[in-house]
Amino acid sequence: MKYIVIKCGGSVIDELTSPFFTSLSELQKQGYKLVFVHGGGPDINKMLDLFRVTPQFVNGLRKTDEQTLNIAEMILAGQTNRKLVAKLQQYHFPAFGLNGSDGSLLQANYINREQLGHVGKISKVNKEFLELVVNNHYIPVITPIGINTNGEKLNINADYAAAEVAKALQAEQCLFVTNVDGVFIEGSLSSSLSQQEVQTYIAKGEISGGMIPKVHSALNAVEEGVESVMIVSGKNTFFENGQWHGTRIYQGEPINRG
Repeated sequence: MKYIVIKCGGSVIDELTSPFFTSLSELQKQGYKLVFVHGGGPDINKMLDLFRVTPQFVNGLRKTDEQTLNIAEMILAGQTNRKLVAKLQQYHFPAFGLNGSDGSLLQANYINREQLGHVGKISKVNKEFLELVVNNHYIPVITPIGINTNGEKLNINADYAAAEVAKALQAEQCLFVTNVDGVFIEGSLSSSLSQQEVQTYIAKGEISGGMIPKVHSALNAVEEGVESVMIVSGKNTFFENGQWHGTRIYQGEPINRG
């Protein structure tokens, strides 16, 4: 079975447009099974602000005490997931919302409880559970909330969660959906960039601003064992006539572009 894992950040869900969903239909026609993983950072931060809780981050990971975990799960499962599922259903995709802790889907362990609180790293993805959903013709839409062997829920970085799901399913592609078409170098969309090229272009200032965390997230995924990650747009067509439109980030030697 051919899988595509699609990671949507919380900030891009409201910006998804009809051409994006047309590309999803094209992928399905090519025989791909779709699996979504999503974040919800902006919505979580708004709710934390209402509770007068200041967000804290350590090495890019959200420090998560018990109150923050409760708020994060409430927003991810009760708001952001519902929003993405509804959007997919609006375009006639049979979306099935899942909390990552349901059915021990995302099994996780604490990273560093003292430093980060209730933040986890995935130890195993319940592949059989996902296959059960997919084989019944649904599209899983997963929150990055994991669970450990003691039944404790853990907050997981959505990029890492998507990477682990892609690895478990041996997905042919892992997509990181953004609000731009991909990475532009010298004014032109780059179809692919090696890990080494990404670091070089960041140092030169060719990759800058909001694109830096996007490519870092893609690099983290390939370092976690995903063969490559495509940075694609949620606003435009990213797959048409069997061709990808976006930037592929991969490990290995740069392609000779001469």
